Amino acid sequence: MRAAPSCPRWALLALALPALALPAGRLSLLPHGQERGDAELEPGDDARSAALELSTALRFYGAAVRSLYVTTNGIIAVNEPSSEEKYLGQFPVSFGAIAPFMADLDTTDGHGNVYYREDSSSDVLQLASDYIKRGFPETTFDPSSVVVVTWKLVAPYRAREEDHALEEKRNTFQAVLASSDSSSYAIFLYPEDSLQFYSTYSKNDDGKIPAMVGFSQASTNYYFWEKPGSYNVIANDEDSIRNLHKSSNAGKQGVWVFEIGSSSDSIVPAKISDVLESLESNEQDQEMTSKPFMSDYGSTEIRQQYVTSSTDSTEEDQHHVTYSVPQLAAEDFLTSYQDVTGTPSTESFYSHQDFPTAKAPPRQFQVQQFPPQQPQVIDVEEFDETGIVFRYHTDVQQTCANNRHQCSVHAICKDYPNGFCCSCIAGYKGNGRQCVAEGSPQRVNGKVKGRIFVGNNPVPVTFENTDLHSYVVMNQGRAYTAISTIPEALGYSLLPLASIGGIIGWMFAVEQQGYKNGFSVTGGEFTRQTEVTFLGNNEKLVIKQKFSGIDEHGHLTISTEMEGRIPEIPSGASVHIEPYTELYHTSSSVITSSSTREYTVTEPERDGVASTYTGAYQWRQTISFDECIHDDSHHAASATQQLSVDSVFVLYNRDEQILRYAMSNSIGPISDGSADINRNPCYTGTHNCDTNAICRPGTGNRFFCECSVGFRGDGNVCYDIDECSEQPALCGSNAVCNNQPGTYRCECVEGYQFAADGQTCVEVEKTKCQHEREVALGSGGTFFPREIRVGHFIPQCDEHGNYLPTQCHSSSGYCWCVDRDGNEIDGTKSGPGVRPPCLSTAAPPVVIGPSVRPDTVPLPPGTHLLFAQSGKIEHVPLEGNNMKKNGAKALLHIPDKVVIGVAYDCTDKMVYWTDISGPSISRASLHGGEPTTIIKTDLGSPEGIAVDHLGRNIFWTDSQLDRIEVARLDGRQRRILFDTGLVNPRAIVVDPMRGNLYWTDWNREDPKIETSYMDGTNRRILVKDDLGLPNGLTFDPYSSMLCWVDAGTKRLECMNPNQLSRRKIVEGIQYPFSVTSYGKNLYYTDWRRDAVVAVDRTISIEKDNFQPHKRSRLYGITTAFAQCPGGHNYCTVNNGGCTHLCLATPGGRSCRCPDNTVGVDCIERN
Repeated sequence: MRAAPSCPRWALLALALPALALPAGRLSLLPHGQERGDAELEPGDDARSAALELSTALRFYGAAVRSLYVTTNGIIAVNEPSSEEKYLGQFPVSFGAIAPFMADLDTTDGHGNVYYREDSSSDVLQLASDYIKRGFPETTFDPSSVVVVTWKLVAPYRAREEDHALEEKRNTFQAVLASSDSSSYAIFLYPEDSLQFYSTYSKNDDGKIPAMVGFSQASTNYYFWEKPGSYNVIANDEDSIRNLHKSSNAGKQGVWVFEIGSSSDSIVPAKISDVLESLESNEQDQEMTSKPFMSDYGSTEIRQQYVTSSTDSTEEDQHHVTYSVPQLAAEDFLTSYQDVTGTPSTESFYSHQDFPTAKAPPRQFQVQQFPPQQPQVIDVEEFDETGIVFRYHTDVQQTCANNRHQCSVHAICKDYPNGFCCSCIAGYKGNGRQCVAEGSPQRVNGKVKGRIFVGNNPVPVTFENTDLHSYVVMNQGRAYTAISTIPEALGYSLLPLASIGGIIGWMFAVEQQGYKNGFSVTGGEFTRQTEVTFLGNNEKLVIKQKFSGIDEHGHLTISTEMEGRIPEIPSGASVHIEPYTELYHTSSSVITSSSTREYTVTEPERDGVASTYTGAYQWRQTISFDECIHDDSHHAASATQQLSVDSVFVLYNRDEQILRYAMSNSIGPISDGSADINRNPCYTGTHNCDTNAICRPGTGNRFFCECSVGFRGDGNVCYDIDECSEQPALCGSNAVCNNQPGTYRCECVEGYQFAADGQTCVEVEKTKCQHEREVALGSGGTFFPREIRVGHFIPQCDEHGNYLPTQCHSSSGYCWCVDRDGNEIDGTKSGPGVRPPCLSTAAPPVVIGPSVRPDTVPLPPGTHLLFAQSGKIEHVPLEGNNMKKNGAKALLHIPDKVVIGVAYDCTDKMVYWTDISGPSISRASLHGGEPTTIIKTDLGSPEGIAVDHLGRNIFWTDSQLDRIEVARLDGRQRRILFDTGLVNPRAIVVDPMRGNLYWTDWNREDPKIETSYMDGTNRRILVKDDLGLPNGLTFDPYSSMLCWVDAGTKRLECMNPNQLSRRKIVEGIQYPFSVTSYGKNLYYTDWRRDAVVAVDRTISIEKDNFQPHKRSRLYGITTAFAQCPGGHNYCTVNNGGCTHLCLATPGGRSCRCPDNTVGVDCIERN
């Protein structure tokens, strides 16, 4: 079991000082218990609640959470938690959690209670608001709902009989989560003497494990890995836990307040003014400075300065102060804001950056002890940003020998005593990890999303997946940025915010001698958070941008999010922005700047008169990046630089809905603009050099032009060098050379791939399939017991070396399905001329390139077809009975998955799908957002899936485990309905209003279509004659017709299940896989045509077909209805009165228990 990370320094500081000057009065918990309408968690050692659906979404790490799970073990989970043995003693947790006291707690045998509720009563809202304003006095937060969770007199897990002292101890604590439409706060309450134990025994015989207090963002699953979320640890050792009820970060003992929603990276603690006031004596200063805090979180070492109370004031009119710090290395410190009185700023010292965050599970290292040191005096500039000094730290010495790949191909790697650094070679600019040719034009591509209120409008303008493109003439520092599809209601009002694109100008600003632009410092890999406050009405806008470096196309990638309120600028107005300067302060991986800017708005003419007015806003930004700390030359650039911006141009085109920004940028020393160096054409962009050239400044106004690397000429005109023609052996053996502007690219020939050095082409290692095929072809031998002894069987492999899912004997013509290891799947062998509908379980390889966010694109109103195409789900809008093919788009990208079945919940507007590569079952909202995996255990090959929107259940088939299961929509309460009499079950559909279930089994020896009630009773065969490969099935709720497609008979047929008469709709279709219905049309996917085919069932004629732009196999298809079909069943209201699963039957329902319900109070009845 992993050790938990050490507690952050600000928390240790607070917890170490229980004797505080706090307001009098004993802390009381918020009202709770059954008399307040609380739900009570069932007794147990690892109990958890059903999903608590929230009326107001909780904002947590920048995302909206709409349901929570309460557990016995002192946590509130944001996704369904795993069993306790998978997370206790570890932090962060993959499902995401708020942990006021995470430990192995037990409420069996009457040992305590856990209460929870969501509350919007005025008295509770006021109590929560008072606590929050105590910690954040400047906030105007007004909660609309709170979640109150109370652990009352809960016991520790009792593992050892001899520990009688622990057996009698009990803990009481409370978590309050308060939310408004835009933000959320967490309040942890620990009454006096309410914590009687601070650790619990491990069930894994690991001894005692201290409790954990903190926050953990959920992991993200996409591509081939799980990306851990951010996390913040408040307390994780017995001393810290023991002082929770004695200490505070909000000025009252036992009260801890945190702002948890604004940042995707961190949690913001309340201010600890009382702690600072208690640090008065030099004796205490000496004691504290003798033991600086050091914590190591995963691969990141975090050092933070300690500001002592000993200050030496400067003259009052100066804008800097001095103060004492422990005498460690100067670069270990970042300065905090100090006002002119010399008082340390609480806000900066305990800002959100004082929290450690990490993206990987932490390791704990022993705290290093330092002898007492004399304090040293440091000058502090006046800016109010606090930072953290990041140190690369691993158990193994990092050298160029094993890390050369981290440097750009245009960089050199150099070893230092404590690590390595990368530096761009001559002719290239960057930070060594990313390098671009000097003077070469640059392109930036990305996406923008936002939720912005304009003026006094109570309804925000929201937009997602909007394109951003930028082009930079690097030797002029001129950046052109365009953001497309911005609605007119917002476009004009965004005109003053030129710095949305101005960050790109800073990155590629013309550099004066000795100064570095943003790309030279960061390599285009950084995050930027900006707060814009408009003066006058105090509107605020928060802009978050993440730059992810250069992709394989040579383009920078960026994502931008905006949220807040901005003043309204009338449609048709123009905005003028004067040239401006801005100071950038750099210190240890953090860059900060702040300024006030003015803009002039000219309104459209009225009666021949155009009125103008001036607006202003304050701009504050923080840029965080990783820097190489081992090379002192990286710090040679001035800590404070001036960005000069002129020729600012802003325009909104209402016809194209495009927002455009353009500006020229240069970076240099702080100046009033009068120095000659600032007038050189190289710095003002007024030279005549080619766009692929570098402008080299001389004395005065002199300069000369030099072609960039990869180009040749006099600098005024530059031509591309064809390196491939001039140096034929450039790429080495087994590779081909492709010339590109300013550079070239080597590509390995077929059968070869790049070795670890990224340069040498080596032969691709053969897979099992390729090896067996090679042996069979070489020896003429035979393989596999399934072979029909007419000739030799040769395994067939795909382009990536995987077994093709369908294997055929070339001599006999027999075909069968195989699993990923090449083993035959029972019941799939087909006679000559018939190919079984086999599914590949090998996920397609992820294409290296710009990553596509794995979240859904919100659908416009109306009815749509949703269909699966390997690693994505696409949609086609329907207008009446016609496919609106020009409106077809990808709904969701999941490139490492093989999506087979697709189903739709018309109530919550959610799409569900099965993935056989995981295997897993997942869902996502059509309103937008990332997908959630709801089932990923005990699955073989999940294929068909159906949603009962009335009973709130899902049903699915599993062709590897040969069974049909049911579960609640969130994946809980699983129950096997059938696990006998199935060979290759595939399609499944429900008739919720009548309580019937239908499915197909394409067993080659006995294909059939079966039916039962939705509770699994009354199972019977519906169709068994004249079937071949019944792949797809659909039930039309309006006509009550059951229709199917058959890849063996090549027919589409329908029947009324109550009348048993069949009708052939069309014959001679090619290779259908799945089918759905809407109106008079049936729509099926076809493997041979790679198309969605529309058939009018009333006249039995194909009407239309749609082929996606990228041709590949199409799998499941379903209809996303604009409105749910009318009707209800006996499970619609109050879950039919059932404690767990409510499964509809004709004219009734059955209450059923999930499988493996040991210790669960469940009642089964019909």
